[in-house]
Amino acid sequence: MAGSAERSSGPDRGAIYDGDVPRIVLIQGDITEQHVDAIVNAANSSLMGGGGVDGAIHRRGGPAILEGCREIRRTTYPDGLPTGQAVGTTAGNLPARWVIHTVGPVFAKSEDRSALLASCHAESLKVADDLGARTVAFPAISTGVYGYPLELAAPVAIAAVKGTDTKVEEVRFVLFGPDAHDAFARAVAEAG
Repeated sequence: MAGSAERSSGPDRGAIYDGDVPRIVLIQGDITEQHVDAIVNAANSSLMGGGGVDGAIHRRGGPAILEGCREIRRTTYPDGLPTGQAVGTTAGNLPARWVIHTVGPVFAKSEDRSALLASCHAESLKVADDLGARTVAFPAISTGVYGYPLELAAPVAIAAVKGTDTKVEEVRFVLFGPDAHDAFARAVAEAG
């Protein structure tokens, strides 16, 4: 049933599954515990770690992730990763193979930055394709310290994933808290 959502009764309670490809799965949980090919990191442009999801991924993944980020800064992005772009590194000690780092936009009421937020998702999926990843876990990019309201970010994220031509088979949005999960569930339902 393309476009429909059903509840899972498996171990990821509260998971919602979308019938399209890539299949979109929503769960409330810890992104650093996801057994997927790639985890997307809501990074800052320095790629040197930070707070929130970024800090959790760097702490749990260990020094190999930071080393990969330093190499990217040395060779490809000496001035930092631009907003909306994405790059991949090893996942270190995480239960994934890779981490895809993307820099989300800081929310501004005076400027529509939804195209940059959409680009984070599309560019991350392109990196996933280049790496050969078939399962990818995303956080709710830009909804933490960058201030993007969940009710605005969720539809952008879902539309970007659905609108990206990718070989990724499953996109798992791993959401922290019931408010984020509910916002993304509404976005999946509205996207049909």
